[in-house]
Amino acid sequence: MTTPGNLFILSAPSGAGKSSLIKALLSQESTRSMEVSVSHTTRDPRQGENDGEHYHFISVDKFKAQITKNEFYEHAEVFGNYYGTSETAIDLQLAQGIDVFLDIDWQGAQQVRMKKPEVTTIFISPPSKAELENRLRKRGQDSEKIIESRMAQAKTECSHYNEFDYVIVNNDFSQALSELTTIVNNQRLKCSQQSITHKLMFNELLKD
Repeated sequence: MTTPGNLFILSAPSGAGKSSLIKALLSQESTRSMEVSVSHTTRDPRQGENDGEHYHFISVDKFKAQITKNEFYEHAEVFGNYYGTSETAIDLQLAQGIDVFLDIDWQGAQQVRMKKPEVTTIFISPPSKAELENRLRKRGQDSEKIIESRMAQAKTECSHYNEFDYVIVNNDFSQALSELTTIVNNQRLKCSQQSITHKLMFNELLKD
């Protein structure tokens, strides 16, 4: 019997290092397959984006139909475009024993938690406002107006840190990655998981 995978949510303000941590985690050797969920969206693909790899690109009508059918773990409208996480796709991955990571905000996390209370939620925090702003400026991708907007949004994101199961302060990247790896391994070592993974062994141990 395949041990079901674990569902993880990682949330963070832009610039906290969440994407880099997920990428580094998935590049490590692991006893179990790990994948980042591919969201559905109604926006047009950007240059270099591939359907099914970066997003599942669908029409507005199809997206709204899926909302009506309650097919998303979470969904939101952002700047006129819809984004959502398919419940069927995630459940299939979990059934195959894959650990799945959702890169979503605190609002999405609340929606997923309503449908799947056992989800493990992790908040990635910057060590300070000054360091967060420094990281955003170092990226060299955003205008001054956008940086100000991201800093304001970061305050809102951080105000919900206490809704999460775990908090990682990404001051030192190696330490933060070690803490994230520990959280993932802890979930795999829970009795509910180990009793399935080692069912035959425990049956043998308990024989008269």
